[in-house]
Amino acid sequence: MELLEKKRGTITDEELCKALQGSKNDLNVRALNKTLMKLEINGLIRVFDLTKNKRRIELVKK
Repeated sequence: MELLEKKRGTITDEELCKALQGSKNDLNVRALNKTLMKLEINGLIRVFDLTKNKRRIELVKK
């Protein structure tokens, strides 16, 4: 969430994965997708498909 706030509330999944891999060595795409799904269900973020393999993640403003 802090990373999204620093990036003005929007980031691509590729950028997010790269940033998180720097801080955690055990991060994989499956774990990232699971976490993104939980955050989206809880209304904290929105995930949009940009292309077949690229997504945009937005922080929900309250």
